[in-house]
Amino acid sequence: MKAFYGDMKLGILGGGQLGRMLIQQAINYNVTVKILDPDPEAPCRKLCDEFSVGSLGDYETVYKFGKTVDLLTIEIEKVNVDALEQLEKEGVVVYPQSRIIRLIQDKGLQKQFFKENDIPTADFQIISSLEQLKQSNIPFPYIQKLRRDGYDGKGVYRVNDEASLENAFTAPSLVERLIDFEKEIAVIVARNEDGEVKCFPMVEMEFNPQANLVEFLIAPSLLPFEVHEEAEQIAKRIAESLKIVGLLAVEMFLDKHGKILVNELAPRPHNSGHQTIEGNTVSQFEQHLRAIFNQPLGNTDCLNNAIMVNVLGEAGHEGPAVYQGIEKVLQKAGVYIHLYGKALTKPFRKMGHVTIVDADRDKAIEKARFVQETLKVVS
Repeated sequence: MKAFYGDMKLGILGGGQLGRMLIQQAINYNVTVKILDPDPEAPCRKLCDEFSVGSLGDYETVYKFGKTVDLLTIEIEKVNVDALEQLEKEGVVVYPQSRIIRLIQDKGLQKQFFKENDIPTADFQIISSLEQLKQSNIPFPYIQKLRRDGYDGKGVYRVNDEASLENAFTAPSLVERLIDFEKEIAVIVARNEDGEVKCFPMVEMEFNPQANLVEFLIAPSLLPFEVHEEAEQIAKRIAESLKIVGLLAVEMFLDKHGKILVNELAPRPHNSGHQTIEGNTVSQFEQHLRAIFNQPLGNTDCLNNAIMVNVLGEAGHEGPAVYQGIEKVLQKAGVYIHLYGKALTKPFRKMGHVTIVDADRDKAIEKARFVQETLKVVS
């Protein structure tokens, strides 16, 4: 697809905040957007041209939805891949391709792909039962991950010793060596149908220790040039090996010895790229659209120092969302608030994000800490 048309129908599986931000960009390209989501109150419901309520895991629902669009993309991997495969056979364009979504849905297959393609990753072992887990040759402590359906820190368990095995997952999983890492880093790479590939500059991440999800992100990273170069080369190699069309987020660890190890992949816009809306020449959302429509990929240069803070529901609060501290936060220059339109809050739920841009990196970080302390989502 080499052109955008007013009557081009883009279908998105998933109506959450990523879909919402994709719609905001698609409006600029005069594209008709149709959304499928199981939640009638999903964040996209009022922004898209057509909103359908239905299960993303149901074959018939996904298939019928796909037949009404010209091009189908995702904002969440947990979708019915069999339906996507059939749609591809019948001429519906699906990006990222169904085979890639199938691979990434299964963390065990992801790890095998890394091994087969010489992508550096932590030592691992695939486990199908608790008995196999008890016989694992990975030394304590190690990380156990469910092969399927884990996200935002869910489906991940640290096994410290034999006593910890009592609470381990019994479903098919993988265990991997615990990395003594210096930093968690990420690179978002895009590839279009013509094979053009571009990376966004590498970012550093800080995770919320309680919720195990990204809370604080700094772009660009000040780690040595060699680390940036290697991380971006790894991301490009993965994108080219997969021949993905669309966006791919590559989450990595930098260990204490300076070695980069790939953690996980996400074939879509990602939390580690939200700062690109204000912080880069092109945003990750525009880049994803350019890639899936086979347009020239945009310039990914950083315009400024950009810090992204996730706005999470406060612990102990569940119910209609109330945002405290917005006026104080907006008094600071270079602060951009993005609320996701979720009516209900619960502990650690992603309710929005804030990007802080400043020519002075230290001032940007100082403002970001202020935002973290001041902007609260309660009920």
